[in-house]
Amino acid sequence: MDLNTEEKGGKVHKTENLDDQVSKLEGVGTLSDNNMESKSLRSISSKDMIFRADKIDLKSLDVQLEKHLSRVWSSNLEKNNQRPKEVWEIDPTKLEIRYLVAKGTYGTVYRGTYDNQDVAVKLLDWGEDGMATAAETAALRASFRQEVAVWHKLDNPNVTKFVGASMGTSNLKIPSKNPSEGYTTLPSRACCVLVEFLHGGTLKNYLYKNRKKKLAFKIVIQLALDLSRGLSYLHSKKIVHRDVKAENMLLDTSRNLKIADFGVARVEAQNPKDMTGETGTLGYMAPEVLDGKPYNRKCDVYSFGICLWEIYCCDLPYPDLSFAEVSSAVVRQNLRPEIPRCCPSSLAHVMKKCWDANPDKRPEMDEVVKLLEAIDTSKGGGMIPEDQVHGCFCFAPSKGP
Repeated sequence: MDLNTEEKGGKVHKTENLDDQVSKLEGVGTLSDNNMESKSLRSISSKDMIFRADKIDLKSLDVQLEKHLSRVWSSNLEKNNQRPKEVWEIDPTKLEIRYLVAKGTYGTVYRGTYDNQDVAVKLLDWGEDGMATAAETAALRASFRQEVAVWHKLDNPNVTKFVGASMGTSNLKIPSKNPSEGYTTLPSRACCVLVEFLHGGTLKNYLYKNRKKKLAFKIVIQLALDLSRGLSYLHSKKIVHRDVKAENMLLDTSRNLKIADFGVARVEAQNPKDMTGETGTLGYMAPEVLDGKPYNRKCDVYSFGICLWEIYCCDLPYPDLSFAEVSSAVVRQNLRPEIPRCCPSSLAHVMKKCWDANPDKRPEMDEVVKLLEAIDTSKGGGMIPEDQVHGCFCFAPSKGP
């Protein structure tokens, strides 16, 4: 006889299953896997049972709970398939994922096509391999849904174009590392974001390619203006990027710069104290972020100042220092990249204002745009290429009194 039924007076009555009995913990009696036979279960009503904590197999209950959550999740996916789609949701049948581009902290990026458009596909698994709890995953997904609702409304020439997103990717075909293995699949709880694919690569790679010959001053200002205009636009929408760096800036075939990678971007909190924690990348992080203090959009302004130096110099700001050394020096000794002597004072002025230790003294990004627009590039002023005679003496110690 099924455990969910019992006979009374010739009639069959439904009783609650074992899971429900465990969850209610009511009645009298004890329960143990070793001392209770199915026969006795048939004769004991759920309201007549009580459970001793030392007799409950918590590991087994965890397994049952995980199975239950998976069933609920699957059920929710079925319901989601029946509900009207969000305006930003993609049609997975139109997406073809071609090959791996990069793997980072927040997900994996592939190149693909969606509805005949070149796209970058960022898959976010958020610890689906068992490292994240169900509650943590649920919180991340809720935050993701809120931010996607903002992303899809963004429209600016200096921000990568958002194409769409998916809240469930179990039916996507992901190329395996080994082509002979065909495709792999992701957990149904994983998500993906699609943005336009830019063929010019990252700003970081572009600067590295020009590390010896440097950039013409006009190009320096053009790239700086593109970045500042993109950040100004995001800030006008109350969005703080939180990871402004050369690696997160992409170039198209005409060298136009667009801000990318919203992996840690978030809508700015009304209360700065709600935005804390070391979020960002070594060398670009503002002192208040490194120090674990509350911060706001001005952390992006600081990071922009470092990027501006990097665009001008085509070099790394602190190549020989460790994370601990940079963190300590930036916060306690006001360490900043050394501005070369050949740098025009108008540009050096912008750098210094942006990376001021006091966030309140840093300019808003729209003000930075105006400062850069006022710089005259007709007379040149870039760094001297290293391959020219004598190279660049900008960082050499000054001579004389």
